[in-house]
Amino acid sequence: MATANLVDQKTSFSSFSHILDSRLLRALADSGFAKPTLVQAKVIPLALESRDILARARTGSGKTAAYCLPVVQKILGVKSALDEEDPQRRATRGLILVPTRELAEQVTAFLKTLLVYCEDEISVCNISSGTASHLQRTLLSDHPDIVISTPSRALTLVQSKALSLGCVESLVIDEADLILSYGHDEDVRQLFSGSFLPQVYQSFLMSATMTEDVEMLKGLTLRNPVILKLEEDEDEAALLTQYAVRCSEVDKFLLTYVILKLKLIRGKCIIFVNDVDRSYRLKLFLEQFSIKSCVLNSELPLNSRYHTVQEFNKGVYDYIIATDESGKQVEYDTDEEEEAEEEEGEFTSTQRDAPSEADASDSEGEASTSKAKKRKRASSPAPTSKKSKRRKQNSDKEYGVTRGVDFVDVACVLNFDLPTTSRSYTHRVGRTARAGRTGMSLSFVVPKEQWGKDKVVGGLPSAERDEKVFSRIEKEQGARGSKIKEYNFDMKQVEAFRYRMQDALRSVTRAAIREARVKELKAEILNSDKLKAHFEDNPLDLEFLRHDKALHPARVQPHMKHVPKYLMPRIAPVEGQESPAAAGSQASKGFVPFRKDHSSRGGKGHRGRGGGRGGRGGRGGKKKSDPLKKFGR
Repeated sequence: MATANLVDQKTSFSSFSHILDSRLLRALADSGFAKPTLVQAKVIPLALESRDILARARTGSGKTAAYCLPVVQKILGVKSALDEEDPQRRATRGLILVPTRELAEQVTAFLKTLLVYCEDEISVCNISSGTASHLQRTLLSDHPDIVISTPSRALTLVQSKALSLGCVESLVIDEADLILSYGHDEDVRQLFSGSFLPQVYQSFLMSATMTEDVEMLKGLTLRNPVILKLEEDEDEAALLTQYAVRCSEVDKFLLTYVILKLKLIRGKCIIFVNDVDRSYRLKLFLEQFSIKSCVLNSELPLNSRYHTVQEFNKGVYDYIIATDESGKQVEYDTDEEEEAEEEEGEFTSTQRDAPSEADASDSEGEASTSKAKKRKRASSPAPTSKKSKRRKQNSDKEYGVTRGVDFVDVACVLNFDLPTTSRSYTHRVGRTARAGRTGMSLSFVVPKEQWGKDKVVGGLPSAERDEKVFSRIEKEQGARGSKIKEYNFDMKQVEAFRYRMQDALRSVTRAAIREARVKELKAEILNSDKLKAHFEDNPLDLEFLRHDKALHPARVQPHMKHVPKYLMPRIAPVEGQESPAAAGSQASKGFVPFRKDHSSRGGKGHRGRGGGRGGRGGRGGKKKSDPLKKFGR
């Protein structure tokens, strides 16, 4: 739901009754949408005039509804003009391309709420989900009206002729500024360059930023488009407060423990790491102090990832540890401009392969032999790294948490591991300070002289270049009008927690991390719907899985849950006010004796131990008593 500053107060959805179906308006009213946002008020009327749209609006401005409503309305209009038995009614007329599976799930969920009253007329199919390929082919054989997919999955099914795009009337590219950077560039080119799409169709490009990728897609898909830029009332830079801390790898864990345990950050927090192992190490470390968190990475199945995001949004978990693997391809690039040039070089080289080979065929001998050598070199490492390459491609293309996933009410983004590029940093911190709300980000930067010294916690190779990347991030953020401040800790007070932090880190061994990953995998196997039939036929397998226990689980010490009072940092009182410690007479004293103060128990008339005639204090207090013996009483 968008905030008040993004809503168009002058119009309401009822004013669209002459262009939108009454069933759609009723579904919007049921979902609580009374007034359109600014981008919806501008896009919907223009889109229903069959104009191509390029809309730039920030996250949380309602872009999904802005393109879903015109797409659905156009399909309803076409179907109402056709007879019930007309074979043309069964055709895919809407294609929505998104960069990640998570975003595909969200778009599908919104469309289902929109089509509550006309689900019999319009069918929706999400082919980017992890369902089996034969089931997807069965669903596509019915020719669903709207198909939601990632570009790679759509291209695979189009090439295998399971998906037909010959009747497409509306093509949407959501998060257009990310669709190429997530490794979909080759797939997008093949989709548009082939004869898969019709000659005439309406296109929507939705983006939060205007980048070179968006310009390239604009040239590929749009014909004389209407360019809409949402004017924002508030400055985005003012809503986001950015901090950074220079610290060692071990101090990352220390500061994270102090920040989360002492509630220095209020509200929900996303913690970004650069490796799957790191996510489980941090999760087990926080578990030592009874800090609940959930893990989000590319190894988890799509349904589990979607469920994790939903639980985080509902408030079941306040902290989510997300593995950001988007920056792995450009890990050692030093300049962002060089990255753009390399991407452009790759784009042109794929188009010029054919003529270069034709020119090279004229010259024989050295050129051909050198080409053969190059091919051999390129193909020689393929058998050894085939699985890793395939895994990398899957995680890069189908998984992404920096953008596209709808995290709700995120108060803080904690960059536990600094991203490898300034662009990735911008996408990470964009998860907070959304839809008119304020937010903060905190980044840990490892100085070069500290890198590689703390091998116990498993330092990352990318951390060696943290200072170079951070200087680039500061430069880019400064150009946008926002400054990254130093987050100053009083290290004398933080040092008191170091012993506990080291004790917790000793419990999180490599074996414990491996056991945690195996436990997660085992839970997925036991909860899998696809394996239910297998377990029914092989009950012993199920028994073995249930009774199999971890050999080296992480040791959780119950006393670590609480922070003792002597470790709590001393807070200086505000000038002109009495400190809370000085409120009580006993607390205000500099020295506390062993002898109890009886003045508070009723004065002279009170007889306690050692007081009065029968007390052990003796005659008038002349006999000295051993204070150590009285101390326990």
